[in-house]
Amino acid sequence: MMGRHEGQKELFSYQVDLDRRVRDDHPLRAIRAAVDFSFVRQEVVRCYGYNGNESIDPEVILKLMFVLFFDNVKSERELMRMLPERLDYLWFLGFGLDDEIPDHSVLSKARARWGQPVFESLFVRTVQQCVAAGLVDGTKLHLDGSLINAHASRDSVVKASPELIEALKNAYQVEARKLEGNLGDPHYQPVNATLLSTTDPDAPCVRQSKQGASGDSRPRYKQHRAVDDRCGVITAVVTTAGDVPEPTQTEALVEQHEAHTGCAVGTVVGDQQYGTTDNHRCMQERGIRTHLKTVSGRPLDPTRFAASDFAHDEATDRYRCPAGQWLYPRGYNPRRQHTEYKPRKGVCEACPLRHRCTDSRHGRVVQRYRGHDQVLRARAQAQSPEARHDYRRRRHLMEGSFAQA
Repeated sequence: MMGRHEGQKELFSYQVDLDRRVRDDHPLRAIRAAVDFSFVRQEVVRCYGYNGNESIDPEVILKLMFVLFFDNVKSERELMRMLPERLDYLWFLGFGLDDEIPDHSVLSKARARWGQPVFESLFVRTVQQCVAAGLVDGTKLHLDGSLINAHASRDSVVKASPELIEALKNAYQVEARKLEGNLGDPHYQPVNATLLSTTDPDAPCVRQSKQGASGDSRPRYKQHRAVDDRCGVITAVVTTAGDVPEPTQTEALVEQHEAHTGCAVGTVVGDQQYGTTDNHRCMQERGIRTHLKTVSGRPLDPTRFAASDFAHDEATDRYRCPAGQWLYPRGYNPRRQHTEYKPRKGVCEACPLRHRCTDSRHGRVVQRYRGHDQVLRARAQAQSPEARHDYRRRRHLMEGSFAQA
């Protein structure tokens, strides 16, 4: 006999047990069993007074924030609209069917009340728990950065002269680029100085240059991230304006990683953007092995003299070429931080080995970097078989971290 279900609203729901409604292998069950969210009360106790209206339980607020990102819910409003329909969410939060659902503004108010230091402490606490669980080794670190679209419409972008844009920034009271990490670089020039978003003036308009990207210039920020090699746990993050180069955040990420994990970094891995002379020298000074890919450029002609064929005399600060001639320092490049060495005028033109040395009519030039031996050692490490293995591993470990986010 065919049955028919007569849908009818029940007046009472005493027999509903949410614990029985959530399946045994539900991911939230494993999370609830492994993580005690009650610790947040002690973290935020200073943010609340002793009288007045009673707030939503901080543990519930933290769980709401967790669910928001765990299931990639697009907004807080959407989360609160979904909440009465999701029995698993209600069970995870400890709510009943008849409990009042909080307003979406509870989350934004909590973020403002708790402040950035609280969320930083929550992040550090999570990393330290991963270290205790053996999920973080700490000795090998992968670095990368990714652009993040600002919540600002492209229609809010105005275009004008750099002078007018600067005046508009002052009018909109733009913060003094607190997010930038390269304020000390005298050669730094802001990107797209003629564009400004009137709704988010702190976010510079930059173009996504990676393959497959739309290539449009729009307001963006940039997240710089450090990922541990063992299980891909994120151990350090730095957020900057979108036009801040990734190499400028290398040392900050390494220091943050060591502070969070208590482990000294032994090897740092990065793509060509990180393979700068400054990064190589800085990491070598810290005793860190550098698997930072260098720009290959044109292959060297094996019949030509390489820079290593020129011997440097420390006492006189000169280079002796394979033909026995001297090259003298002619100037220091402060941007690239190297000194250029060149022979006297006419020496190269009369040299019998010129065809094996240079085709330039100005003669051969040799460059010596500040901390030259460290730079050479770092470049050799970047081209080692171990480094090539790390570059392959980085493809899925580092890029996968951003893809999951």
